[in-house]
Amino acid sequence: MQILILNGPNLNWLGKREPNIYGSESFEEILSELKLEFQHIDIQYIQSNIEGELINHLQWAEENNNIQGVIFNAGGYTHTSIALADTLKSMQKPVILVHMSNIYAREPERHTDLLLANATGCVLGFGKKSYRIALSAI
Repeated sequence: MQILILNGPNLNWLGKREPNIYGSESFEEILSELKLEFQHIDIQYIQSNIEGELINHLQWAEENNNIQGVIFNAGGYTHTSIALADTLKSMQKPVILVHMSNIYAREPERHTDLLLANATGCVLGFGKKSYRIALSAI
């Protein structure tokens, strides 16, 4: 089984960006732990700060017969991107959204999730464990 983990803007700064919210580990460290725990899954990983690149990667995953599903943390685009929502709406493969923090316990502008209605499911508020839960679910 091959799964794509796709991370959006600023997630390349995990470990140094607001560690009180996102933790002190880089995503590379988190990914190493995930690959150890889920050795039966071929985890592909991509991060981009650019909305159009995220759309291209989602479309690539949808058209790639080797990819069975996507774990997607869209970062701030969660709250703003109709284009990403439209991409998810067109996908047949399962897409599980991940938020490391509980977006509904944070600033009001983070309470809107434009992507959720077009995703298979969502895991939020468990820090780095959110990725583990999503991989288990998919």
